[in-house]
Amino acid sequence: MARTPRKKSEKFGQRRLEIRNARAKDIPGIAALVRRVYDDMPAYTHGEIRGQINNFREGCFVALLDEQVVGYCATMQVAEGLAFQDHDWDEITGNGFGSRHDPTGDWLYGYEMCVDPKVRGVRIGRRLYEERRALAEERDLQGIIFAGRMPGYRRAKRKVSGPQDYLDQVVAGKLHDPVLRFQLANGFEPERVLENYLPEDKASEANAVMMVWRNPYVESDQPAKKRLPRGVESVRVATCQLQARAVKDYDEFLSTVRYFVDVASDYEADFILFPELFTLMLLSYEEKELSPVEAIERLSEYTPRLKTDISDMAMRFNINIIAGSHPTMMDDGDIHNVAYVCLRDGSVHEQEKIHPTPNERYWWNIKGGDKIDVIQTDCGPIGVQICYDSEFPELSRRLADEGARIIFVPFCTDSRQGYLRVRYCGQARAIENQCFVVLSGNVGNLPNVGNMDIQYAQSCILTPCDFPFARDGIAAEATENVETLTISDINLADLSWARAEGTVRNLADRRFDLYRIEWDEHGKHPGKPRPRREPLGGPHGPGGG
Repeated sequence: MARTPRKKSEKFGQRRLEIRNARAKDIPGIAALVRRVYDDMPAYTHGEIRGQINNFREGCFVALLDEQVVGYCATMQVAEGLAFQDHDWDEITGNGFGSRHDPTGDWLYGYEMCVDPKVRGVRIGRRLYEERRALAEERDLQGIIFAGRMPGYRRAKRKVSGPQDYLDQVVAGKLHDPVLRFQLANGFEPERVLENYLPEDKASEANAVMMVWRNPYVESDQPAKKRLPRGVESVRVATCQLQARAVKDYDEFLSTVRYFVDVASDYEADFILFPELFTLMLLSYEEKELSPVEAIERLSEYTPRLKTDISDMAMRFNINIIAGSHPTMMDDGDIHNVAYVCLRDGSVHEQEKIHPTPNERYWWNIKGGDKIDVIQTDCGPIGVQICYDSEFPELSRRLADEGARIIFVPFCTDSRQGYLRVRYCGQARAIENQCFVVLSGNVGNLPNVGNMDIQYAQSCILTPCDFPFARDGIAAEATENVETLTISDINLADLSWARAEGTVRNLADRRFDLYRIEWDEHGKHPGKPRPRREPLGGPHGPGGG
């Protein structure tokens, strides 16, 4: 049976409609669409949408009309056993991030469909369904499955004996349900009712119908064993173990940084990581030793100049620079410890340290940030955790759910014990999230600069512990307490293989039915009640699923 290719864009008068895979730049538009369509429920966070796209971009589609997002659907591949067992929306989607995508899965699972009601006459829902069907055919999947709403159930509850009876009567044409009729008309068949699938769906009283479309191009009685090819997606990473030294002025400090950036660029590295608080050497040329609070406030004055100069360096040397961390005064007057990520396309991103150490809080009055998200780069999404943050596994798990495959950890530790806390936790984060973790620390000392009396570091590039990676989980490491640049090639494709077919599969084997991590978007205001970000998954709008 021949497959007819479809055009991706069509004209309606002077307006242009485009259906394509979702991109990072679409995230604000998708979030705004969800808020418009479902104003009675908390919307997706940008991080959740980012995770859906990063975890399986090929399965996320947007519809744009006059360059505005008017439709969105999200899907993932899952194994048949997971797809057809009893489940709810939180469990199947990895709490909304789409993190349970399995590239070896034999079914396409739809967990979001959202269409702007003002443009439903353009048949956006049907077009998005067609994209899903084409994807399932292209990948030789068994078919598509999702949990569809039954919004007429509450209204007709007195006429039926239960949700299954209601479904039977809709299929028989005795009752009308607009969502179920739409799905039936699109070739989906009801399998059974899932109870307590989406508690927020009051009209369906939390019930959903497992709807199935079977791919006619696949022999269902002989399912193929899908294997993930061991591909190559090489990224070169450099970590700079930097000697703390007295400098005569800002230009001399910048010259030191530029030297290592230049060397890493000569080696064609994609990233270079500098240590936490590497800018403290700027205090070495102060005429007198400043108090801790004065010192941090003085350092913060360099922030605008530092961001401009490091960003310029990233573009000129064609390398992504994770500029350690730098104390920065925020608009409210608080000092935060901030990592500036300067990409080679000229963009500058920020990641605040979430957990200041007791020492930072006491001596420097540094406050913690309240947000952590992946940063999109030309080598894929990355995460940054500043030193102590790496010792809190919840943060790394959030980054992994959003699609991070490399986590950079700039650190500053004065003793071997402090260093090993960061090192061992970095290795644990690499194993439990099946990602690469890169560490970079300061060595040496800075006379007349408080809290920089001694430093201990052994910078390294850590891997998961499985067959595709280094035997001891260390791709490369520096000599202890020696200024140097350590460089290694890492293969991101090995992570995809390990997550799908590794000896252990930490991300896939999580018990979503038992526990979850929920990020409080109002964490900075503990007195403010926060509506729980309940899932918006499953069958929204006429398209369902």
